[in-house]
Amino acid sequence: MQQPIAEDCEVTCGGSEADLVRIKAEMIAEPLIQDIAEWFKVLSDPTRVKIISALMRRELCVHDLSELLEMGQSAVSHQLRYLRNMRMVKRRKVGKTVYYALDDSHIEEIIQVTLEHLKHK
Repeated sequence: MQQPIAEDCEVTCGGSEADLVRIKAEMIAEPLIQDIAEWFKVLSDPTRVKIISALMRRELCVHDLSELLEMGQSAVSHQLRYLRNMRMVKRRKVGKTVYYALDDSHIEEIIQVTLEHLKHK
């Protein structure tokens, strides 16, 4: 039986000629690594991705989102609160109605790049 590649590397690989000290110094700082991981964790929930997808089209209120997602308003509000805390969506109040929109264009860009990657063969 053939050994896994990682074990072969341990035995036969002397490493590349990369400057590992320089690469380590240029890597993303640990606090930001944690923030990035948390940010992507937010996108791991299909309901939140659906909300973002809807908000990519236009600003919507909780009622509109609950109709689109066929969910209760309290469940949608809970997800919006989470997205707002992560600065992925923002809100605007007009009278008693609260409208939600993407916080900035970077959110849509990340979703679009992800879609392009998934469609790429």
